[in-house]
Amino acid sequence: MNRYKITVEYDGTPFFGWQRQKGLDTVQERLENAVFPLTKKPTILYGAGRTDAGVHAVGQVAHFDTEYDLDCFCILTCMNAHLRATPIGALSVEKVSDQFDARFSAVERSYTYKILNRRTKACLDMNRVWRLIPYIDEEKMNSAAQCLVGKHDFSSFRAAGCQSGSPLKTLNKISVERSGDIVTIKTSARSFLYRQVRNIVGSLVLVGCGKWSRQDFENILAAKDRTKAGPTAPACGLYLTSVTY
Repeated sequence: MNRYKITVEYDGTPFFGWQRQKGLDTVQERLENAVFPLTKKPTILYGAGRTDAGVHAVGQVAHFDTEYDLDCFCILTCMNAHLRATPIGALSVEKVSDQFDARFSAVERSYTYKILNRRTKACLDMNRVWRLIPYIDEEKMNSAAQCLVGKHDFSSFRAAGCQSGSPLKTLNKISVERSGDIVTIKTSARSFLYRQVRNIVGSLVLVGCGKWSRQDFENILAAKDRTKAGPTAPACGLYLTSVTY
């Protein structure tokens, strides 16, 4: 059996997330359909992260197994030919050992969230940023965010339906920066709770708007109560940017 690692990017707008779901259009199913002509039978692609509906990726990683010894360039070319009509693209393919697992071998996942902070609507970046009209102070947001670094109980930012066995996660780093009208929040951790990043962003925005102080934000983390935190930020601004092995 041969195992292949693929790195892909996609615009998540038209899809119901990564994971295959009966009767719904998903990224996983589209990729599996693109692999079928090569493997000659239904083949499962195992992803590094299950992005939600509307969430994008510029560095999603997946793997699949096949009995055929295939050329990596041929895999890349064939997949992209079958993905031509979709906003999905295979960026690279490499043969790996059977010990590699796209999900369980990952040591760090990085996500980026983009906010367009201006009154004018997003014309070129529609469905790819969260547009906020009130000015947000990225420095206050960045200062408050630093209390999240390290190992914590992230129950306050854990969405209902989370399947993780524990709310304890270790956030390696987080930063909030501005470039013109774009405010970018970058986060990295080995793994995240369900909608953790979007819930953190929704709360940080309230700090940036001046509704909460840094101390308020720290108190929310300590409360371990989702009802105390802010709203969930829209999926359209979130990107899975890279997976480290």
